[in-house]
Amino acid sequence: MSSARVDYKSPSAATFQLIHSVCAKISNVKRDDLDKKQSASHAEKLAPVVRVDGASDSYQPAFQSGASHNNNKVPHSIHPASRTSKKAGVGIITCLIIAVLMATIGFVIGTRMQWLSATQLDYSSLNEVYNVLSSKFDGKLDEDKLLEYAAKGMVAGAGDIYTEYMTAEEYADLEVELSGELKGIGVEIGLNSDNRLSIISTLDDSPAKAAGLQAGDLIIEVDGEDATNWTTNQAASAIRGEIGTKVKLTVLRDGEQLDYEVERARVENPSVKWEVKDDIGYIRISTFGDDTAALSREAAEQLVDSGVKGIVLDLRSNTGGYVDAAQAVASLWLNAGDTVTQERAGNRTIATVSATGGNILKDYPTVVLIDGATASASEIVAGALRDNASAKLVGYQSFGKGLVQEVVELNNGDILKVTIAKWYTPNGDNINEEGLKPDEEVEMTSQQYNSGDDTQLDRAIEIINNWK
Repeated sequence: MSSARVDYKSPSAATFQLIHSVCAKISNVKRDDLDKKQSASHAEKLAPVVRVDGASDSYQPAFQSGASHNNNKVPHSIHPASRTSKKAGVGIITCLIIAVLMATIGFVIGTRMQWLSATQLDYSSLNEVYNVLSSKFDGKLDEDKLLEYAAKGMVAGAGDIYTEYMTAEEYADLEVELSGELKGIGVEIGLNSDNRLSIISTLDDSPAKAAGLQAGDLIIEVDGEDATNWTTNQAASAIRGEIGTKVKLTVLRDGEQLDYEVERARVENPSVKWEVKDDIGYIRISTFGDDTAALSREAAEQLVDSGVKGIVLDLRSNTGGYVDAAQAVASLWLNAGDTVTQERAGNRTIATVSATGGNILKDYPTVVLIDGATASASEIVAGALRDNASAKLVGYQSFGKGLVQEVVELNNGDILKVTIAKWYTPNGDNINEEGLKPDEEVEMTSQQYNSGDDTQLDRAIEIINNWK
């Protein structure tokens, strides 16, 4: 490509430093470790679900029409740790980074750290694009934005929807989400099976539920702006806001356009709730967050003291969270040292996550409820209880996201989350292939659920009552 070069400015060293840091991580990912099924047949429809001001702690089902696998809800593509890592040190020779040293930022769902060495990349095409853009563009260029989108584009080129570049602000939003303390209206949003922005669930006692918003509503506008082509992150940012302020949502429900004005508030979102149903303990876990380990043990102790004869663990629409929280939950049933999950890259077992002890629910008949939005950490727990605690799985086939993902804090404070391996159940089933198949598939329509007729929960209770 030839043209006159006017006012040429070479990309800064920081540009190459950031881009090469990203490239160095991606180059170490084995492409055969990615979820081929999702990237091939579902890539057009998959996008991260974003919990805006609270994840549902009452089950909002992923309903299905005849199929056992559901794509209307996609699990979180990142579950960052709440701990801060040290930044990487970088050396530059002729605009190429020779080595990158990364540090651990937490043991999270699908996350581990490792030493990496950088590989060389030809930046000449990027250099040419920047040259032409800076010399011809009629306007002011935001160099920070150029860097951000160059990095995002490179990561997107890896072809894995779960390998993602996030700004420090996007990362901070997810950290807040998993802390269980949020500000907003209490909705979870994502893309439905038609790739349309929609409300996945509303939190109990939330402003959204009080206003009348419902799971399945298609989001058309936010504060008068067309939202039909927005990403989930764009919608989340627009809907969140300061306590006491209001947001106007226009949604489409059964062909009817409806307007809602909702006042933002502090939304408390404990990840675990429990109760006794017909002498059977019911534990609902909506996400594997900071509070899950402590709350799940409290739930188990109270249910045992209540004299229940069995446990129903509801993981429906739970899209994941911290792997150490999943380990703590599984340990309520498993013997100390029993395998919870294995991390494998190719044919190598890299690490094994084991139960830590304190299995006060070991001798209780257990049914785990799953559906097409049960993913990641939820699938780890369900698989561990099925393989090592004789639990029965009831509902629909789970989503199938068993990817080990490394979360790296880059030199500029932004985050790279990259797929590096896969999770396997104790019996060796690849969670990422097809998810977990229930021992008994039980259908349930949206009409049944909305009327309070939870056929899947009813069947779980029936199985426990007839347990032998």
